[in-house]
Amino acid sequence: MLEAVFLFITLLTLFLFYIGTGKNLRAVLIFFAWQVVIGLLSFFEVFKEKPLLFPLAIIATTLLSILVFKIISIKELNTRYLIGIHIVRIPVELCLYQLFIKGQIPEIMTFTGWNFDILIGLSALVILIYQFVKKKDLARPYFLFWNVIGLLFLSVIVIIAILSSPLPIQQFAFDQPNMALLEFPYSFLPTCIVPIVFISHFLVIKQLKQL
Repeated sequence: MLEAVFLFITLLTLFLFYIGTGKNLRAVLIFFAWQVVIGLLSFFEVFKEKPLLFPLAIIATTLLSILVFKIISIKELNTRYLIGIHIVRIPVELCLYQLFIKGQIPEIMTFTGWNFDILIGLSALVILIYQFVKKKDLARPYFLFWNVIGLLFLSVIVIIAILSSPLPIQQFAFDQPNMALLEFPYSFLPTCIVPIVFISHFLVIKQLKQL
Protein backbone atom coordinates (compact mmCIF):
# COMPACT_ATOMS: atom_id res chain seq x y z
CA MET A 1 0.00 0.00 0.00
CA LEU A 2 2.74 2.45 0.96
CA GLU A 3 4.59 1.66 -2.26
CA ALA A 4 1.49 2.49 -4.33
CA VAL A 5 1.00 5.76 -2.45
CA PHE A 6 4.59 6.75 -3.08
CA LEU A 7 4.31 5.95 -6.78
CA PHE A 8 1.22 8.16 -6.94
CA ILE A 9 3.08 10.99 -5.17
CA THR A 10 5.91 10.71 -7.72
CA LEU A 11 3.52 10.83 -10.69
CA LEU A 12 1.60 13.73 -9.12
CA THR A 13 4.86 15.64 -8.68
CA LEU A 14 5.71 15.12 -12.36
CA PHE A 15 2.23 16.24 -13.42
CA LEU A 16 2.33 19.41 -11.30
CA PHE A 17 5.81 20.15 -12.64
CA TYR A 18 4.52 19.73 -16.21
CA ILE A 19 1.72 22.25 -15.68
CA GLY A 20 3.81 24.56 -13.50
CA THR A 21 6.53 24.89 -16.14
CA GLY A 22 4.04 25.88 -18.82
CA LYS A 23 3.58 22.31 -20.06
CA ASN A 24 7.25 21.89 -20.83
CA LEU A 25 7.11 18.32 -22.12
CA ARG A 26 10.84 18.05 -22.74
CA ALA A 27 11.68 18.82 -19.11
CA VAL A 28 9.23 16.23 -17.80
CA LEU A 29 10.31 13.57 -20.29
CA ILE A 30 13.92 13.95 -19.15
CA PHE A 31 12.89 13.21 -15.58
CA PHE A 32 10.51 10.44 -16.62
CA ALA A 33 13.14 8.66 -18.72
CA TRP A 34 15.64 8.92 -15.87
CA GLN A 35 13.11 7.45 -13.46
CA VAL A 36 12.68 4.44 -15.74
CA VAL A 37 16.42 3.79 -15.37
CA ILE A 38 16.38 4.41 -11.60
CA GLY A 39 13.26 2.32 -11.20
CA LEU A 40 14.78 -0.67 -12.94
CA LEU A 41 18.01 -0.45 -10.96
CA SER A 42 16.21 -0.16 -7.63
CA PHE A 43 13.55 -2.77 -8.49
CA PHE A 44 16.25 -5.35 -9.21
CA GLU A 45 18.05 -4.26 -5.99
CA VAL A 46 21.21 -3.12 -7.75
CA PHE A 47 21.60 -0.19 -5.35
CA LYS A 48 21.12 -2.43 -2.30
CA GLU A 49 23.79 -4.81 -3.52
CA LYS A 50 26.16 -2.05 -4.61
CA PRO A 51 25.23 1.07 -2.57
CA LEU A 52 28.28 2.97 -3.86
CA LEU A 53 26.51 3.20 -7.22
CA PHE A 54 23.79 5.36 -5.68
CA PRO A 55 26.00 8.45 -5.23
CA LEU A 56 26.75 8.22 -8.95
CA ALA A 57 23.03 8.21 -9.62
CA ILE A 58 22.65 11.31 -7.46
CA ILE A 59 25.44 13.08 -9.37
CA ALA A 60 23.73 12.19 -12.65
CA THR A 61 20.42 13.45 -11.23
CA THR A 62 22.07 16.75 -10.29
CA LEU A 63 23.44 17.21 -13.81
CA LEU A 64 20.08 16.40 -15.36
CA SER A 65 18.39 18.84 -12.97
CA ILE A 66 20.70 21.63 -14.08
CA LEU A 67 19.86 20.82 -17.71
CA VAL A 68 16.14 20.86 -16.98
CA PHE A 69 16.42 24.16 -15.12
CA LYS A 70 18.16 25.76 -18.11
CA ILE A 71 15.58 24.66 -20.68
CA ILE A 72 12.60 26.04 -18.76
CA SER A 73 11.44 29.56 -19.60
CA ILE A 74 10.38 31.59 -16.59
CA LYS A 75 7.96 33.45 -18.86
CA GLU A 76 5.87 30.27 -19.10
CA LEU A 77 5.74 29.51 -15.37
CA ASN A 78 2.48 28.89 -13.54
CA THR A 79 3.64 29.65 -10.02
CA ARG A 80 0.50 28.36 -8.34
CA TYR A 81 1.18 24.86 -9.63
CA LEU A 82 4.81 25.21 -8.59
CA ILE A 83 3.59 26.07 -5.10
CA GLY A 84 1.35 23.02 -5.32
CA ILE A 85 4.45 20.87 -5.78
CA HIS A 86 5.55 21.85 -2.29
CA ILE A 87 2.28 20.59 -0.80
CA VAL A 88 3.47 17.16 -1.92
CA ARG A 89 6.06 17.47 0.83
CA ILE A 90 3.31 16.70 3.36
CA PRO A 91 2.47 13.17 2.14
CA VAL A 92 6.17 12.55 1.50
CA GLU A 93 6.93 13.28 5.14
CA LEU A 94 4.09 11.01 6.26
CA CYS A 95 5.54 8.23 4.09
CA LEU A 96 8.98 8.79 5.59
CA TYR A 97 7.51 8.43 9.06
CA GLN A 98 5.96 5.11 8.07
CA LEU A 99 9.33 3.97 6.71
CA PHE A 100 10.90 4.89 10.05
CA ILE A 101 8.31 2.80 11.88
CA LYS A 102 9.19 -0.10 9.57
CA GLY A 103 12.88 0.34 10.42
CA GLN A 104 13.91 1.39 6.91
CA ILE A 105 15.09 4.93 7.68
CA PRO A 106 16.31 6.64 10.88
CA GLU A 107 14.08 8.87 12.98
CA ILE A 108 16.27 11.91 12.28
CA MET A 109 14.95 11.83 8.70
CA THR A 110 11.35 12.33 9.90
CA PHE A 111 9.38 15.25 11.34
CA THR A 112 9.86 13.74 14.82
CA GLY A 113 13.61 14.04 14.28
CA TRP A 114 15.57 16.71 12.42
CA ASN A 115 13.36 16.99 9.37
CA PHE A 116 11.16 20.11 9.45
CA ASP A 117 10.35 20.04 5.73
CA ILE A 118 6.70 19.29 6.43
CA LEU A 119 6.36 22.90 7.62
CA ILE A 120 7.11 24.11 4.10
CA GLY A 121 4.41 21.81 2.74
CA LEU A 122 1.87 23.11 5.24
CA SER A 123 2.83 26.74 4.59
CA ALA A 124 2.54 26.14 0.82
CA LEU A 125 -1.05 25.05 1.42
CA VAL A 126 -1.68 28.21 3.45
CA ILE A 127 -0.19 30.37 0.67
CA LEU A 128 -2.42 28.79 -1.98
CA ILE A 129 -5.51 29.27 0.20
CA TYR A 130 -4.51 32.90 0.80
CA GLN A 131 -4.09 33.53 -2.92
CA PHE A 132 -7.43 31.89 -3.67
CA VAL A 133 -9.32 33.88 -1.03
CA LYS A 134 -7.60 37.22 -1.60
CA LYS A 135 -7.43 36.81 -5.39
CA LYS A 136 -3.84 38.04 -5.39
CA ASP A 137 -0.33 36.67 -5.04
CA LEU A 138 1.73 36.77 -1.87
CA ALA A 139 3.84 39.92 -1.62
CA ARG A 140 7.16 39.53 -3.44
CA PRO A 141 9.50 39.92 -0.39
CA TYR A 142 7.56 37.35 1.64
CA PHE A 143 7.35 34.93 -1.27
CA LEU A 144 11.07 35.26 -1.92
CA PHE A 145 11.86 34.68 1.76
CA TRP A 146 9.58 31.61 1.84
CA ASN A 147 11.35 30.08 -1.15
CA VAL A 148 14.77 30.65 0.39
CA ILE A 149 13.65 29.03 3.65
CA GLY A 150 12.20 26.15 1.65
CA LEU A 151 15.57 25.59 -0.03
CA LEU A 152 17.30 25.68 3.35
CA PHE A 153 14.98 23.13 4.94
CA LEU A 154 15.25 20.82 1.94
CA SER A 155 19.04 21.09 1.89
CA VAL A 156 19.20 20.11 5.57
CA ILE A 157 17.22 16.90 5.09
CA VAL A 158 19.19 16.01 1.95
CA ILE A 159 22.44 16.28 3.93
CA ILE A 160 20.98 14.22 6.77
CA ALA A 161 19.78 11.56 4.32
CA ILE A 162 23.21 11.31 2.70
CA LEU A 163 25.05 11.12 6.02
CA SER A 164 22.60 8.46 7.24
CA SER A 165 23.11 6.21 4.22
CA PRO A 166 25.28 3.06 4.27
CA LEU A 167 28.21 4.79 2.60
CA PRO A 168 31.83 5.42 3.67
CA ILE A 169 30.81 8.97 4.66
CA GLN A 170 28.01 7.82 6.99
CA GLN A 171 27.87 9.87 10.21
CA PHE A 172 24.40 9.18 11.63
CA ALA A 173 21.97 6.33 12.32
CA PHE A 174 24.38 3.41 12.35
CA ASP A 175 21.78 1.32 14.20
CA GLN A 176 19.04 2.06 11.65
CA PRO A 177 20.57 3.51 8.47
CA ASN A 178 18.78 5.03 5.51
CA MET A 179 18.12 1.92 3.42
CA ALA A 180 14.69 2.71 1.96
CA LEU A 181 15.94 5.25 -0.56
CA LEU A 182 18.00 2.53 -2.21
CA GLU A 183 14.82 0.54 -2.84
CA PHE A 184 11.92 0.75 -5.28
CA PRO A 185 9.91 3.01 -5.37
CA TYR A 186 11.48 5.19 -2.67
CA SER A 187 14.55 5.76 -4.85
CA PHE A 188 12.31 8.20 -6.74
CA LEU A 189 12.49 10.59 -3.78
CA PRO A 190 16.13 11.70 -4.23
CA THR A 191 16.13 11.25 -8.03
CA CYS A 192 12.78 12.82 -8.94
CA ILE A 193 10.74 14.46 -6.18
CA VAL A 194 13.57 16.26 -4.38
CA PRO A 195 15.24 17.66 -7.54
CA ILE A 196 11.86 18.85 -8.87
CA VAL A 197 11.19 20.60 -5.56
CA PHE A 198 14.62 22.23 -5.74
CA ILE A 199 14.06 23.33 -9.33
CA SER A 200 10.63 24.73 -8.46
CA HIS A 201 12.15 26.92 -5.76
CA PHE A 202 14.96 28.12 -8.01
CA LEU A 203 12.60 28.89 -10.91
CA VAL A 204 10.36 31.04 -8.72
CA ILE A 205 13.35 32.82 -7.16
CA LYS A 206 14.72 33.52 -10.65
CA GLN A 207 11.37 34.90 -11.73
CA LEU A 208 11.00 37.06 -8.62
CA LYS A 209 14.46 38.56 -9.10
CA GLN A 210 13.52 39.67 -12.59
CA LEU A 211 10.34 41.44 -11.52
